[in-house]
Amino acid sequence: MENKRRLFLKNLGLAGAATTLMPSVFAKAPEQISYLERQYSASINLKTLKIALIGAGGMGSADTNTALEHKNIELVAVCDLYDGRLDDAKKRWGSDLYLTKNYKEVLKRSDIDAVIIGTPDFWHKKISVEALNAGKHVYCEKPMIHSIDEGQDIIKAWKKSGKIFMVGSQGMSSLGNEKAKELLAEGAIGELNYAEGFWARNSPIGAWQYPIPQDASRETVDWQEYISISKDRPFDPLRFFRWRNYLDYGTGMAGDLFVHLFSSLHFITNSIGPNKIAATGGLRYWEDGREVPDVLLGMFDYPDSEQHPPFNLSLRCNFVDGTSGSTYLKLVGSKGSMDVEWERVTLKRNAGGESDDPFFAEKAKEGSSRPDRKKMVSPLETVYTAQEGYKGAHYDHFANFFNAIRDNGSVAEDPVFGFRAAAPALLCNESYKKNGFIGWDPKNMKEV
Repeated sequence: MENKRRLFLKNLGLAGAATTLMPSVFAKAPEQISYLERQYSASINLKTLKIALIGAGGMGSADTNTALEHKNIELVAVCDLYDGRLDDAKKRWGSDLYLTKNYKEVLKRSDIDAVIIGTPDFWHKKISVEALNAGKHVYCEKPMIHSIDEGQDIIKAWKKSGKIFMVGSQGMSSLGNEKAKELLAEGAIGELNYAEGFWARNSPIGAWQYPIPQDASRETVDWQEYISISKDRPFDPLRFFRWRNYLDYGTGMAGDLFVHLFSSLHFITNSIGPNKIAATGGLRYWEDGREVPDVLLGMFDYPDSEQHPPFNLSLRCNFVDGTSGSTYLKLVGSKGSMDVEWERVTLKRNAGGESDDPFFAEKAKEGSSRPDRKKMVSPLETVYTAQEGYKGAHYDHFANFFNAIRDNGSVAEDPVFGFRAAAPALLCNESYKKNGFIGWDPKNMKEV
C-alpha cells in the first residue's frame, strides 16, 4: 500500500550535484522543487464502511468532515453530551443520523464498523478500550491518553481485539515528514545531534478560549455523565467547553501540541523516545482561571540507539505570539539542517564558507598568511514542496486508516507509537509540577 500511495524522488542527485556548483549560485534565492505527489489510489476493496462520531466538538467534527471526503464512507451515528452539537450534526450530515448522549448505545450497534473518538482527553482511554472490546475499529484523537498509566491498557485491548487503532496526529501522514525521513536516512544533514520544535498561536480560540454557547446549562449539557469519571463538581460551562484549560480533563500545551512534534520527530528518526525529560514555563498572559501554563519549554535527552545517534531536543510553545503564530520542527546535523513542515521541507547544507562573526574573522586572520580570506558563503538551500492539488495530511491519515481496515493492514500511528509520543509530552506536565528532571524508559514504556 505504501508504494502505491507515494511517489518520491528516486535519489538526491540534484542536491548532491549542487555541491559542485560555484558558491555564488547559492547566494541567490533558494531553489524551489515541487518534489512529491500523492497517488490517491484507494484500496481495491471498496466495501462501504459505516462510522460513528463520539465527541462532536471542533476536532471531532473536523475529523468527520475529512473522513466523509473519502469514497464509500457513511456516517450513521453521532454522540455528544451537548444538545447544540447534536442539533448541528443533523444539519451538517443529515436528518437520518442516530443521535445520542450515551456512547454505549453507539458501541452496541452491529452496523457500525469504526468510531472516531473526539472527546476531551480524559475520556479517550475508557471509550477506546470499550470500543475495541465491542469489536469496533478506532480512530482516537491525540494524545490517546490522559495519564501515563492508561497507555498499556489501550495497547492490551488493541492487541486482544485484532482491530485497527489509529491515533490522530495527522502530521504522521504528511508529505513533509515523509520527505524529511528520506533525506535524513540518505545523510542529507549528516549525523543528527539536535532537534527543536516550536508551536505558537495568537488568537483567543487558538489559546483555548473557545466560545460558550448562550444556552449552555444543566438542561442542555449532560454534566453528570461528563464528570462521572472525574471529580464531582457543580456545573461549570468553562470546564465543559474550555476543558483544555483544566488538568482534570485536558493535558495542557504538551498533550495538545508537543505530542504532534514528538510524533513527527519519532517518525522521521525512527526513534522510540527520550530517556530524560524536563520542562519549565508559566502562566504569562491568559490569566482566566486556567490551571496550565500558556508558555511551556521542554528539554529532552535521546540516548544512543540502533535507530539514531544520541541527540537533544528542545520544544517551545507560546499562546500569545504577536507575529501571528507559527509551527516548525528543525533537525540539525553535522552537515546541515532541515526545517520540516507538513507540506514543505527546507534543507540547508553547509557550503564550507566562513562565519561572519567578527571575532572568528579576526581569529581566522591570525592563523593565515594569506592577505585576503574568502568571504562567507551562504548555505546551500533547497526547498521541497508538495505539488499543487495535494489533499493534505489529514486526508491521507484517514486514507491510511480506512485502507488498513479494508485490507487488514497497518497504520502510521498505532497505540504503541501513539503511547511513545504521548508519554514524554505528558511527563512535561509532571516535570513542570515537580520542578525537576524525570526519567523515562522508552523501550519498556515506563517511568524510571
